[in-house]
Amino acid sequence: MQGDLITSELGSRPREVFRHLVEAYLSSGEPVGSRTISQRLPVNLSPASIRNVMADLETMGLLYAPHTSAGRVPTEKGLRLFVDGMLQVGDLTRDERAAIEDRIAASGRPLEDVLTQAASLLSGLSRCAGLLVAAKQEVALKHVEFVAVGAGRALAILVGADGSVENRLIETPLGLPHSVLIEAGNYLSAKLQGRTLDAARGEILKEIEEQRAQLDTLTAQIVSAGLATLSARPHEGADAAGDKILIVRGASNLLDDIGAQGDLERVRTLFDDIERKSDLISLLELARKGEGVHIFIGSENKLFSLSGSSIVAAPYADAKGKVLGVIGVIGPTRLNYARIIPMVDYTARVVGRLLA
Repeated sequence: MQGDLITSELGSRPREVFRHLVEAYLSSGEPVGSRTISQRLPVNLSPASIRNVMADLETMGLLYAPHTSAGRVPTEKGLRLFVDGMLQVGDLTRDERAAIEDRIAASGRPLEDVLTQAASLLSGLSRCAGLLVAAKQEVALKHVEFVAVGAGRALAILVGADGSVENRLIETPLGLPHSVLIEAGNYLSAKLQGRTLDAARGEILKEIEEQRAQLDTLTAQIVSAGLATLSARPHEGADAAGDKILIVRGASNLLDDIGAQGDLERVRTLFDDIERKSDLISLLELARKGEGVHIFIGSENKLFSLSGSSIVAAPYADAKGKVLGVIGVIGPTRLNYARIIPMVDYTARVVGRLLA
């Protein structure tokens, strides 16, 4: 609402000067002077007149001078005004859309590989860091095995139908016969074949409780301990954000365009922000609300109040419209929004379609 009010206050001349200045800044990353704008404007306007307009825009809080030079750059308030009211978002070409689809085609790969490839793709296309938040996924299983690894301990191993392997140590009674571990593994393998742990857990425990499993006491104890331990195992990459995982790819791209010591400090701060995974997941989760692309600019969010960074993110959903996660790009506030917005939007739709 405030952006609409400011936009209505801008006359046609200040609006054009402001738009061209922001476009020039996003293209070069450098402060923009009146001479540059005069060369871009479709109408003749003297550098002196442009400087007067720039001074007015600075008074409105839309521009500022980072150095003693005459060049100006947009403030975060100015960037928000530009993105919301002036940005002309392009569309991807047919070849670009086909390339995105080919790069992240599922082709029977494990789910996490598909999601990681999508984040890597956005990182490569944007030359920034690609981000993806997803719910932890339970995979169907094909084999369970228990292997003794010492006195009173065994390794419970789950092999997924997608080839993934998870394992964790469990406590076992001292002197446990090897045959008990084999029987427990065979029983769980038969019960979990083609099913997820969550789907079968209740049925297995009920069968043991009602003594219908035809297992001796020790074997039933190992089965129950294995179920409890593996069910409690946190997913790799999970953190305080609960049942969500965060995938980050291409963070090193953020080091490619450092032009000053201040830029280096900003990127270091951004790396610290990314390391606070639970905060970053919480921010990305805001993009789940509503359809389309969401843009977070700089200190609009407390996480990036110091690093001066922006996120362009979009939710991806299944065929029924259920949001499964969020994918996006993080980089400096001078992102090429016009190109990255359709890129993120289309990638989110492709990921949702593949996962469906």
